[in-house]
Amino acid sequence: MTFDNCSRILITGGTGSFGKAFLKEIIDKYSQIERIVIYSRDELKQWEMQQIYPNDRYPQIRFFIGDIRDRDRLSLALEQIDTVVHAAALKQVPAAEYNPIEFIKTNVIGAENLIREALNNQVKRIVALSTDKAAAPINLYGASKLCSDKLFIAANNMKGNRDLRISVVRYGNVLGSRGSVVPFFLKEAKSGIIPITDENMTRFNITLQEGVQMVINALKESIGGELFVPKIPS
Repeated sequence: MTFDNCSRILITGGTGSFGKAFLKEIIDKYSQIERIVIYSRDELKQWEMQQIYPNDRYPQIRFFIGDIRDRDRLSLALEQIDTVVHAAALKQVPAAEYNPIEFIKTNVIGAENLIREALNNQVKRIVALSTDKAAAPINLYGASKLCSDKLFIAANNMKGNRDLRISVVRYGNVLGSRGSVVPFFLKEAKSGIIPITDENMTRFNITLQEGVQMVINALKESIGGELFVPKIPS
């Protein structure tokens, strides 16, 4: 699959770090795309993005306020959409331990809502973003994303004769993304001390641009059911 003048794309969590980077990439390189829907909960972040992409210059971009927990709203957003990039998630590890059911509602039930409504709306491609914390998870956030991954992969068995291919992209820590360790390190460096969890801990890092390109490649190469994992530096 390649993006063309018939492509209609929905980005869940579209106002997040990944969503903004993905939108910039496809707007710059695939200007012929018919429609790009930014689906997220935060009206302020949507308004801020609208200042960058005003309707008179980017009529193909639509802003749709909604939560992936809300299946009815999601169904409306998916009308006439053929490609979904699923980046919506709750992802702060400590918050997940304190509010586990909230993470389950968004990361697990939200994934199931998206799958069901994609099946009802003739969506053709879904790529869902995962995390390295979903590999042998030791915390609730990682466990919720593992469940999400399993739902997306298994959904390929439910498509019947639909032209639907669903895959998952799982990579490491995105350098500099909102909520990542790099902004924290930069802040703490001003004090002269950068605190770390454990000297023996290894982190695997990927740039935001590399993550975007990996999703684009997954959309092009997927035959359905893959869990893409890149080789990245530690």
